[in-house]
Amino acid sequence: MFEYTILHWVTFLSAAVLLNLSPGPDIAFILGQTLRNGRQQGLTAMLGIWTGAGLHVVMAAAGLSAILASSALAFSVVKWLGAAYLIWLGIKMLCSHSTPLASDEATNSQRKSSAYWQGVLVSALNPKVAIFFLAFLPQFVVEGAGSTGAQLFLHGSLIIVVAAFVELPLVLAGARLGSFLKSNRKVSLWMDRGLGALFVTLGVRLAATTK
Repeated sequence: MFEYTILHWVTFLSAAVLLNLSPGPDIAFILGQTLRNGRQQGLTAMLGIWTGAGLHVVMAAAGLSAILASSALAFSVVKWLGAAYLIWLGIKMLCSHSTPLASDEATNSQRKSSAYWQGVLVSALNPKVAIFFLAFLPQFVVEGAGSTGAQLFLHGSLIIVVAAFVELPLVLAGARLGSFLKSNRKVSLWMDRGLGALFVTLGVRLAATTK
């Protein structure tokens, strides 16, 4: 079970790295949370994104992504929910007054919880991710290497593992940059405006997506 050639792993891991390097709502959300609120918030947002991605992996392994891909209604519902959520996050940033972070432990814990669940929704409500997994993962299913569902789950989970090597350095670098930018209130305010505009743009682009 799970016996693959070296060429198989080289091809898959190369594709997984390129996939995680491509910009999108996930990367934008992680970077935005890191720049605005620091390293811990960025790491929490990253875990939320991974959880949402994990849901897509489970869906692909169980065959549920096929329903989303084949049903125009299901695709449209998830697409519009995801687009509306991204635009809502963007508007919140555009309306932000960039106030300093509170040092209260309870407040920080609430912020982390919010960042986590927002990350879950950003990833889970993106139908493009579900359809991508459905189209991408089956290409690496090898006859005789195990059940199709198990192979899909293995490769999907490894994509999330590869994400750690891409997104963790991004969070660490973003935290340093964020600390520098937030020392200037005016720069910090425009940073929020820029991130807000980016999320609105990503939401509009998602809304305009067709299968």
